[in-house]
Amino acid sequence: MSVLTTMFGGGLGPLFLVGFLGVALVLGTLPFLINTKPDPLDKLKEAARPQAATAAGVDLRPQSGSSKKLEKYSSFLEPQDAEEFTAMRQKMMQAGYRTKEAVMIFHFAQFALGLGLLVLGMLYYLVAKSGPNSTPTEMIMWILGPGIMGYMAPKYWITKRQQERQEEITQGFPDSLDMMLVCVEAGQSMDQSIIRVSREIRSSYPALADEFEIVSQQIKAGKDKGNVLNEMAERCGVQDVSSFVTVLVQSQSFGTSIAEALRVYAGEMRDKRVMRAEEKANKLPTKMTLATMMLTVPPLLIILVAPSVVGITALGQ
Repeated sequence: MSVLTTMFGGGLGPLFLVGFLGVALVLGTLPFLINTKPDPLDKLKEAARPQAATAAGVDLRPQSGSSKKLEKYSSFLEPQDAEEFTAMRQKMMQAGYRTKEAVMIFHFAQFALGLGLLVLGMLYYLVAKSGPNSTPTEMIMWILGPGIMGYMAPKYWITKRQQERQEEITQGFPDSLDMMLVCVEAGQSMDQSIIRVSREIRSSYPALADEFEIVSQQIKAGKDKGNVLNEMAERCGVQDVSSFVTVLVQSQSFGTSIAEALRVYAGEMRDKRVMRAEEKANKLPTKMTLATMMLTVPPLLIILVAPSVVGITALGQ
């Protein structure tokens, strides 16, 4: 009680009062912002969707309770700009999150972590750090710092997952092309070779195996092979996969041999992988130079200069 009295009675009292009023205003107006009235057109679409799916023979998967709850706040949690939503959706797919609610869950995680850590930081500052000697800089650091970290943590996680997944696809793509070439030359069709490759590389490259499995399922469902391959290139976000899709589409359009196109492109991918390894090896001496100098030069100077320094000191005494 004495801490709160000192805090609000001191020079930081107005700042804390403004902070509490801001948090109360956000928490008070949030239900009115997200509690939007349902659109009648959306109700008609939801009512017509099960009938259309039943007529087409599609098995609808029931949504979980949490997904249904978040669906009510989609206008608040999802970007309203179509281009921004499409870019975020594509990034989530490249990170491996393909569900319909992925974008909504991402923004909900940003909002929840940012606001939650902001409140925790404020409570920690009030209990442990506030006092007559506290400064506004410390208050901002301990209150806004956790909130900013919580807001940026989901974005960092998605970016990291996207980079790791793209790296895995890049590393495993040459091996998958070699296996696909063997399957095609053995007499299997392109669709059968994609299914076989997705099974064989799952233990080593699960992300690439998932992409090939999605392609095989979409082709079985009757979608156009060119569109399916282009969607795979967008989901992967890797230049090698985009070039491979272009080669297959052109080979199918002009009627050339798919096996020959695979043989040429697989050779290029192997050469490209060797070039990437050589590039990393050539960068290694440059990266090691600073560490070598920091770990080698100081001991060497001590060994060379220390005897002279000791001798000069002894002569001076």
